[in-house]
Amino acid sequence: MKARLLQAVLMLVAALAVQPALAQITVLDQAQDAQAAPETAEPAAPPPPCGMQPVSIARMTWPSAELLAEIHARVLQRAFDCTVQVAPGDLGATASSMGSTGQPAVAPEMWVTRVADVWNAGVEAQMLRPAAPTYEATQFEGWYLPDYVALAHPDLTAAAGLAAALPTWNAGAPVRFISCPPDWACALINRNLVKALGLTGLLEVVEPATRFEMDTLIAEAVSRSEPILFYYWQPNAVLSQFNFVPLDMGVYDEEAAKCLARAACPNPVPSAFAAETVVVALAEWVFTDIPAIAGYFQRSSLDLAEMNTLLAQLNEPGATVEGVADRFVAERQDLWQGWVGTPAP
Repeated sequence: MKARLLQAVLMLVAALAVQPALAQITVLDQAQDAQAAPETAEPAAPPPPCGMQPVSIARMTWPSAELLAEIHARVLQRAFDCTVQVAPGDLGATASSMGSTGQPAVAPEMWVTRVADVWNAGVEAQMLRPAAPTYEATQFEGWYLPDYVALAHPDLTAAAGLAAALPTWNAGAPVRFISCPPDWACALINRNLVKALGLTGLLEVVEPATRFEMDTLIAEAVSRSEPILFYYWQPNAVLSQFNFVPLDMGVYDEEAAKCLARAACPNPVPSAFAAETVVVALAEWVFTDIPAIAGYFQRSSLDLAEMNTLLAQLNEPGATVEGVADRFVAERQDLWQGWVGTPAP
C-alpha cells in the first residue's frame, strides 16, 4: 500500500517537472516562427522628384528669360508636382549667387560669355554647371532679307554674294541697309563689315536712333515691299512677325572679328558674328539631390523659332508673360513632354 502511494507521488512530481520544459519549448518555437515570418509593414514612399525644398527659378529682366522662367515653373508643377519659386534675377548677380550659395537652383537663360569670370569661378568651385543649351543654336546675330527679296534672288544665300547681287535690286541705286542704333556695338561692326564685303556705295547704311525706330523702319519697308537688307538678332518677335531669311555670314574669324569691333580697323576682313554660349544653368545640388529635375532641364533646349513665336504672342494687345506661359503649357504639350521624358499626369 505504502509502496503504491510512493510510486504515485513520484509520478506526479515527474509530470510537474516536465511541464515547464514543454512550455519553454513551445515559447521558443513560437519565437523562432515569429522571427522567421516576413514582416508585412508598408514600404517606404519614394522621395518626391523635387526633394523637400522649393525649386527656385531666376526670372531675368528680358522677355525671353521671363517667359522661360514662367514656363518651366508651370511644367515642373504640373508634371512633377514641384513647389516652385520664381525669383527676380540679374545676369551677373544670379551667376554670382548660384556660384556661392547654390541659389537660385535654376537660371533658364544664362548668357555665359557675358559673365565669363563669375561663371567660371562658380564652375571651378563645383557650385553650378550647365544642364543644356537654352536654344538649339549658338549664332544669334546676322543680316537678313525679306522673303520677297530672297524669292526674287534665289541664288543669294550668303553675304559674300551681295556685291554681285545688289546692283540688280534697286535700278542701280543704293539699297537701304537698316543697321542698329549708332551707340550699339553692332553698328560699328556693321559699318566695318560693309567695307570688308566691298559694299561701300552699294548700300545706304541707316542707323536708327532707337530700337523702336529700327523696328518701325523695317516694318514700313516690308509693307512697301521695298528691297532692303537689315541687321537683327534672335530670339526676337520681329523675326516671327515677318518672313525673313538669314544670310550666311561665313565663318567666324577671331582676329578679323576683333578688328571689326574697333573704330580704327585699317583693313577689315569679313567674319561671322561671334557665337554666344547660352545655357540652362543649374546649381550643382540639383544634379546630386534631385536628378529627375536635372534630367528634365538637360532635355529642355528650345528652337529659336519657337521662342520668336512666343515673343510675338507677348506683343499682342493685353498679353502678359504669365498668360503666354499658360498658353504654351496648354497648347504645346507635344514639345514640353519631351523635356519631362515620361507621361505627365
